Amino acid sequence: MAGKELKTILATDCGSTTTKAILIELTDQGYRLKTRGEAPTTVEAPFEDVTKGVLNAIMEVEELSGLKILDGDQIIHPMQDDNTGVDVYVSTSSAGGGLQMMVAGVVKAMTGESAERAALGAGSIVMDVLASNDGRLPHQKIERIRQLRPDMILLSGGINGGTVSHVVELAEILAAANPKPRLGQNYKLPVIYAGNNKAQKNIEDTLGEITDLDIIENIRPVLEVENLGPARDKIHDLFMEHVMAQAPGYKKLMSWTDAPIMPTPGAVGSLIEMVAKKENISVVGVDIGGATTDIFSVFEGQFNRTVSANLGMSYSVCNVLAEASLENVLRWVPIDIDEGELTNRIGNKMIRPTTVPQSMEELIIEQAIAREALRLSFIQHKSFAVKLKGVQQERTISDAFDQSGSGETLVNMMELDLLVGSGGVLSHAPRREQAMRMMIDAFVPEGITQLAVDSIFMMPQLGVMANIENSDMAESARNAAVEVFENDCLIRLGTCLAPIGKTKPGQTLLTAEFDLPETGKKVVELKYGEIIVIPAPYTSIKAKLTPGKNMNIGKGKGELLETEVFGGTVGLILDGRGRPFELSHDKSTRIENLSKWSKATNEYPDTKSQGGA
Repeated sequence: MAGKELKTILATDCGSTTTKAILIELTDQGYRLKTRGEAPTTVEAPFEDVTKGVLNAIMEVEELSGLKILDGDQIIHPMQDDNTGVDVYVSTSSAGGGLQMMVAGVVKAMTGESAERAALGAGSIVMDVLASNDGRLPHQKIERIRQLRPDMILLSGGINGGTVSHVVELAEILAAANPKPRLGQNYKLPVIYAGNNKAQKNIEDTLGEITDLDIIENIRPVLEVENLGPARDKIHDLFMEHVMAQAPGYKKLMSWTDAPIMPTPGAVGSLIEMVAKKENISVVGVDIGGATTDIFSVFEGQFNRTVSANLGMSYSVCNVLAEASLENVLRWVPIDIDEGELTNRIGNKMIRPTTVPQSMEELIIEQAIAREALRLSFIQHKSFAVKLKGVQQERTISDAFDQSGSGETLVNMMELDLLVGSGGVLSHAPRREQAMRMMIDAFVPEGITQLAVDSIFMMPQLGVMANIENSDMAESARNAAVEVFENDCLIRLGTCLAPIGKTKPGQTLLTAEFDLPETGKKVVELKYGEIIVIPAPYTSIKAKLTPGKNMNIGKGKGELLETEVFGGTVGLILDGRGRPFELSHDKSTRIENLSKWSKATNEYPDTKSQGGA
C-alpha cells in the first residue's frame, strides 16, 4: 500500500530555554522549509505548562506563513478542506533537563559499556555506570544510586545462558537502594532489564514489586553481538510514559502529536544515522550547547553518541577551562593577551553565562574556548566509540573482570566523509569561515572531508519526522526529513583536504589540480605550515591530487588520487599544517602562525589592527 503524501508538516523542539517550531511544505522542488518561529520554553513558574511556549512559537509560524494552524489553543490537524491546519504535527523535547539515566552491567568494559551505548543512543545523559568490577563496595553503590535519583535505570549483564549470580547481585543492590525518581513522587522508578535471559525470573523476584520493571531482549546475547535496538526503543517509550508525563503540560502536548515525543539528542542521532545509511558514508556530527556537547558518529555502519555533560559554552564554560587548562585555551588566541585578562573575561562569562560576545577580542576568546570544548569532547567520543570488547579472545570470566582499557576505536578520520557542526557557537558564528576553522582545528580531519553546519538547528525536528512509524505517512515524512536536511538545514562550508604523513618545513605536501566551474583549471602547491582557501561553489569539482613524498591524501603514500570534491560557502580548504597537527610552543611564532592562518582563511578582520591588547 502506497503511503499518504504529506503536504504540510509542523514540528517543534522544546529546548531547556527556547521552543522552536518549523513548518515544512511540499513544493515543486520537493519538501522545503517554509518558515520557522520560536518562543521561550514555559516549563517553569509562572506558566508551568510546556504547551504555552509551543503555541507561542506556532503563532509566530502562523503570522509568517499566512497559514491558519491554530483554532484557539488546538492545532488543526490533519489539514482541512478549506486549507487550514497541517497534515502532521510532531515534537522533540529536552526541557526539564532531558532524560537522566543510570546504567548497570556486570563487566564495566563489556556489558556496562553496551548498556551505556544503548542509553546514550536513546538520547539520555548517563549519570553513572555501575558494574560488579567498578571497585566500589555495595554500600557505596547504594549511596550513589540514592544520591543521583535518575529518571530510569537500565540493568544488563551476562550472555544468554551464562552465569546469573553477578547480575542478580546488581539487582539486589538496586533493591536495597530503593531509589526514588527525580520527577513525580507517586510512581515507581522505571527499570529496564536487558541481560542474561536465564536470570529473568530472579530479577522479577528481586525488583518486580518495588520498581516498574520491564524485561526485554539481552543487549549482549553472545559476546560477538551487540543488540541495542530493543533497549533504545524501550527507553524512548518509558521516557514518554514516565518522565515526560511528570513534566507540566506534557500530557496535553502528547495528546496533540502524531508520533511519540523524542528526547532531542535521540532525534538528532537518528537523523545522522539515517543520512549515513542512505548515502553510505561515514559521518561525525556535533552539537555544542550551553551546558553539554553531544557528538554522534557513524563508522563501519555502527552508530555511537557521547555526551560531555560538563563541556559547554555558557553554564559549563568554567569546566572547559578547568579540563583544558588556561594554557590550552590561550594557544588558539591570535592576539597577545595575558593570562590574567583571559581569566577575568572568562570569569565574566561565568557570571553572565548567556551573554553574546560584544567585541572582536571576546569573540576570539569564545571561539578559542569552543575549540577546546570540541577537542576534549571528541577525545572522549573516540575512546567510547570502539569495536566490541571481549570478542575473538579466549578468556575466562576472571580475565573479563580484569579487562581494562578500550578496544580499538571505530573513529577513523581518513575514512570520514562528512563533518556536521551545530549549536550556537558554530551555527551563528559571524563568519562561516570561523565555524569552518573551529571544526578543522578541533577535529583535525584527515584526507578529504566535507564540512557543513546546521543553519538554524532544525536537526531534532527532522530526526523525529524520520522516525514516524505510522505506515500511512512514514515514507513521506522520511523523504521530507532528508530533503529538508540536504536543501535547507545544512550550510555546506566546503571540503577540507589534509594530507597525512611525516613532514618538515619547506616540503611540498600536495600538488592539486582542480577543474573549477567558472574559472577552469587551477593548480596549487601546498607547502608545510600553510592553509590555502580556493573559493568554489557547492558543486562537483574534478580534482587531481598528487601527494608529496611520504604523504597520503587517501590512496596511500605518494599515490595520485583522481576524485570529485565539493566547494561551499567557504570553498576548498587545503590544510598543510601536518597530521598530527601541533601548534608551536613559542608564543610569538604561534601568534604569527595563527594570524597568518586567520588571514589566509578570512577568519577575522585583520588581527594586527586590533593591537596587542
